Amino acid sequence: LGALVAPPDPVAATAVAGQLGLPRRLVSILEGEGLFNDVTAIVLYHVAIAAAVSGSFDFWRAGLDFVLSAVVAVVVGVALGWATNKLMSALDDATLQIGLTLLVPYASYVLADELHGSGVLAVLTTALFLAEYSLGADDVLTRLAGATVWDVVDTLVTGVAFGLIGLELHNAIRTASGRWGEMLGWAAAIVGVVVVVRLAWLLPATWLTKRLHAKRDYDEEIPTSWRETVIMWWAGMRGVASVALALAIPLTMDDGSAFPDRDEIVFIAFGVIMATLVLQGLTLPWLVKRLGVRADTDSEKAFEKELAVRAAKAAKRRLREIEDVEELPEEVSEQLLRRAFDIGVRISPEVGDGERREAYEKRVKRVKRMRRIQGEMMSAARHEVLAARSEPGADPEIVDRVLRHLDVRSLR
Repeated sequence: LGALVAPPDPVAATAVAGQLGLPRRLVSILEGEGLFNDVTAIVLYHVAIAAAVSGSFDFWRAGLDFVLSAVVAVVVGVALGWATNKLMSALDDATLQIGLTLLVPYASYVLADELHGSGVLAVLTTALFLAEYSLGADDVLTRLAGATVWDVVDTLVTGVAFGLIGLELHNAIRTASGRWGEMLGWAAAIVGVVVVVRLAWLLPATWLTKRLHAKRDYDEEIPTSWRETVIMWWAGMRGVASVALALAIPLTMDDGSAFPDRDEIVFIAFGVIMATLVLQGLTLPWLVKRLGVRADTDSEKAFEKELAVRAAKAAKRRLREIEDVEELPEEVSEQLLRRAFDIGVRISPEVGDGERREAYEKRVKRVKRMRRIQGEMMSAARHEVLAARSEPGADPEIVDRVLRHLDVRSLR
């Protein structure tokens, strides 16, 4: 029970945090702790389940298994990540690359599990490796399409997990039948433990981290005030991982008898999930507003402007290198130079001076008008092609091919 209610849900926390405009460092911590706490909690959960099912437990043996499973998982994760990175470099097709990223997590989990390692930690290690090294700067289509695919997968997995709560809810209600006071009391007690322990851990951990990094000459991604620490504490909602672990408790022991207190554990776990999601999730916006914790928009804009200048300078530098080896007409060179400047202005309009910004804004208005008209023209073309699909003798494959061409043109 302790293991399955331990990991906070990064999806719920970051979804709320993104709408509230919290500092990026807080969002990063919420995402990072969600990932690594999931791994730790799931490994401990497996150790606890194994001990309960077998009826025996050796502390030193469990500790050794814990360390070995972590080492095996990291080795498998890095090795598979490296191999996948090499394979993705050889694949010159976005569809194949995205399909590979969908298959690799399963392979990583199964391989680590077969070697008695932590499958979840192996998947996390592989994912971190691929996020850092798999895509080059010019893999635009794979990056954009891959993000969309994984957003869909994330939504479906989260939806299925919470849908399972509804399917299991009747069992939980049946468990509490005639014992509502007792069961709700236990659930409330565990909620209190979860909330209090998180605060008791965050306060000294934040203080110690700030002391250790006080002499660094760069900003650390840690809460910098007691207000941010309080927000971190209250954002510790439980969700998908706790649902999955609660439902994964086996029904029977090795000797065939029923798993002890399974229904009670599931009821308490669901109580913790619902209480933290509803209570903390609904009150977090009020708490953020009350404490006045907001992102430093000035520093974010300054960094965005710095990146815009660097991007524009890189484009201009590359243009000069091309001009040294290729002879370009003067009007073409001026047009390309203007587009290099536009790269920076589009990212951050504050890059250009007043006159250039005004000229850019006029061009933007003109381009928007052209795109609106062109969009209506392309819409008419798509409707005409779709209408041709139902005409006698129309080849649907040719219709789809033409429609795909129009769709791609519409995205440009």
